[in-house]
Amino acid sequence: MSFTVRKDEAKGVVVLGVDGQLIVGNRHDLKAKVMEAMDDGETKFVVDFTNTGYIDSSGLGVLVSLAKKIREVGGDLVLAGLNEDLRTLFELTKLDTLFDIKASAEEAISGF
Repeated sequence: MSFTVRKDEAKGVVVLGVDGQLIVGNRHDLKAKVMEAMDDGETKFVVDFTNTGYIDSSGLGVLVSLAKKIREVGGDLVLAGLNEDLRTLFELTKLDTLFDIKASAEEAISGF
């Protein structure tokens, strides 16, 4: 499990890639990376789940928490690259109404 962080300089969007799973054991790592970027003044984020197979309830919780914190500073968080199972998870939990979900990170970036 690892996270990648890159910045699309043209749009000023921080893209965080989640490789593997977003679960109780690593959710704080994702939160720390977002908070660090926010401390540097970043407000536009994409979390790319293209290489993610599973998200547990604590992973969903950290995404909700991050969305709230980012919106409080006038920013936005977009999710991208959800596979069919993850898309179903977001629909069943009604979180698809909370998050803007795009098919790919590129589509999410272009939406800013």
